[in-house]
Amino acid sequence: MKFQFPAFLLLSCLFAINISAQSLSADSADKDEIRLFERVEVEAGYPGGTDAWRKFLTKTINASVPTDHKSPAGTFTVVIQFIVNKDGTLADFKALTSLGYGMETEVIRVLKLSGKWTPAVQNGRPVRAYRKQPVTFLVEEDGFEILTSEPYTLFTNRENAVRIKVHKVKPEDVQVTVSQGSITSLGEGNYIVKVSNPGRVVIRLYNRKKDTEIGAGSLLVTDRQ
Repeated sequence: MKFQFPAFLLLSCLFAINISAQSLSADSADKDEIRLFERVEVEAGYPGGTDAWRKFLTKTINASVPTDHKSPAGTFTVVIQFIVNKDGTLADFKALTSLGYGMETEVIRVLKLSGKWTPAVQNGRPVRAYRKQPVTFLVEEDGFEILTSEPYTLFTNRENAVRIKVHKVKPEDVQVTVSQGSITSLGEGNYIVKVSNPGRVVIRLYNRKKDTEIGAGSLLVTDRQ
């Protein structure tokens, strides 16, 4: 199994999520000194911007964490919330996702090593503010491929076309199960998967002849059409 951190995801992960919760209104500069903001005029950010963040992630993140924890193949976006203080130090890390396989822990570890950030700005002054940081892991399995219209993504209440290629195993010898919903074989490695509820599903592959599990893929299920 191999891990990939696609460049386009690295480019987008620093600024991909905006914090939309309502902030308390600021009546004076004095109040700004003690307030913890959820929405600000200028968000806190990593010094040097996207390129610097990408370089830091590439150098620092442990790419083997998902596979070391026996993660199935798939894309996994973890989101960590934290506070950027007025002096740029980071505090109060909280995982907003629970995908597991050590990924949330790894992103928090990396954030703690990232040093001081550029603080948020409100009314022309640096302030304490929340920040949400998404990081997407892509884990691929060497022995098989699960191909969907959008990588490792299914849509609710739709006939999702799925193509499964297992290396060195004939399509008729592959047995496929899905953790929720239904899966129908169309032959030659082609399937239709129907899922009603958003979340994640696991597709498991078995070798009928050897009665062994080949591997598994974890797919995001979304209502987005």
